[in-house]
Amino acid sequence: MGEPRFAVAGIGNAIVDVLSRVDDEFLDHHDIAKSAMTLIDEERAATLYDAMPTAVEISGGSAANTIAGLAAFGSKAAFIGKVKNDQLGQVFRHDITALGVAFDSAPATRGAATARCLVMVTPDGERSMSTFLGASVGLGPDDIDDKVIAEAGVTYLEGYLWDPPAAKEAFKRAARLARRHGRQVALTLSDAFCVERHRDSFLDLIRDEVDILFANEAEIKALYQVEVFDEALQHVRKHCRLAALTRSAAGSVVVTGEEVHVVEAVKIPRLVDATGAGDLYAAGFLHGLTAGRDLASCARLGSLAASEVISHMGARPEKPLAQLAAEAGLGS
Repeated sequence: MGEPRFAVAGIGNAIVDVLSRVDDEFLDHHDIAKSAMTLIDEERAATLYDAMPTAVEISGGSAANTIAGLAAFGSKAAFIGKVKNDQLGQVFRHDITALGVAFDSAPATRGAATARCLVMVTPDGERSMSTFLGASVGLGPDDIDDKVIAEAGVTYLEGYLWDPPAAKEAFKRAARLARRHGRQVALTLSDAFCVERHRDSFLDLIRDEVDILFANEAEIKALYQVEVFDEALQHVRKHCRLAALTRSAAGSVVVTGEEVHVVEAVKIPRLVDATGAGDLYAAGFLHGLTAGRDLASCARLGSLAASEVISHMGARPEKPLAQLAAEAGLGS
């Protein structure tokens, strides 16, 4: 194959985020697990939505946020995900294509509504997410666009979408297609609870199909069932060619074989909303990697993007990341 048309093609949940500021008492009253993502049904979604204070609605979804971040860096990207032909589905499609991202997935014409994630942001900046997956879980192998995968330098898979059996088969098909065309496969573990549900199958996927793994400290420790980060580090270097592991304010660690890079987090005046930090770190890292940057620079780009998104409400960048990278001496 020649040069890829897309730097990255992301596959994940197509979700509209509904963000609201609440206090810890609100979480306790509505039995919402703090700093975690909890799956809910449509009835629970309606109840929580009615109880939420004033909210902001914006297109989201973990892999979609990463793809939006890549576009903000100037990378050409594509997204594969499932929405319904309803109002929120139209909102999602408009928002992501307005960024210049290719999104050609056909909408569902029946079944569950477009997915939404109710994000409760507490004063400490932590986010607690209650997610109705709706139409997004209808993604299946037939939704994978062979041409998009073949023409993407990296196919990026969202761990949250590993739950539905059809979506799992879609991931496997995409990974096989990418490898057949000599492309790379990346996976984000998404959430420690997600890891607990799928540890064995995640380990198989990482060992057999994944070139690049993204995880935070809690996720990588959950994957290997250890209490100490350094123990998890020693495990992952044996299973995956390249791992980028984030540690919040402690920065990130990138490991490939015997090579290890420890990169500091970009300091910010105040943490406003941690939503999307890992997603945007992956965006910066993949932007650098697909542009041929060294691994330490890739991690710095990831930290830069994460610092921007946690400085305001919402999981999408508000500032042009390409400009921020240039100002930080990390431009192409």
